[in-house]
Amino acid sequence: MPLMQALKLRRSAREYLNEELPLSIISDMLWAACGVNRASSGKRTAPSARDNREIDIYVTTAFGVYVYDPDAHILSPVAAGDIRAKTGKQKFAATAAVNLVYVADYSRAKGISKDDRRFYGAADAGFVGQNVYLFCASRNLATVVRGWIDRETLAPALHLNKNQEIILAQSVGYPAKQ
Repeated sequence: MPLMQALKLRRSAREYLNEELPLSIISDMLWAACGVNRASSGKRTAPSARDNREIDIYVTTAFGVYVYDPDAHILSPVAAGDIRAKTGKQKFAATAAVNLVYVADYSRAKGISKDDRRFYGAADAGFVGQNVYLFCASRNLATVVRGWIDRETLAPALHLNKNQEIILAQSVGYPAKQ
């Protein structure tokens, strides 16, 4: 799909079919989000302030929690069980096929003030989220980025450390309405 068409179709949706996404779609979506598109440098599809590459994508499904490794293009298990409801305060978060959680790992942002780290992390998460929006538009998937998250409940479920902060979450699934 041409970029201009994907931009035309980009929208937020909060109603999803109760249907899993195939792993092939999740794989392509994660690569579009922040996969490595320049092997020689390891640079990614989403820009990163000062090339910190501080955004990790945690993937929550009905079957468990995983973290995406862009360099190896694999999902590594984090926890078993369905924690999708913990990724947002809206009811639809519990039923979306996938919830992506954008986590900034500030240990990768050396020599940067706390304020700048948070600003860069928020901007970089936004770039990743927009890539997912465009991917979803190109594949007729529904998505919405969310900031309304109980971070104190979600962080332990993701096994985050003191250098990591949840920035945003993004629900993805098949649209309930066409």
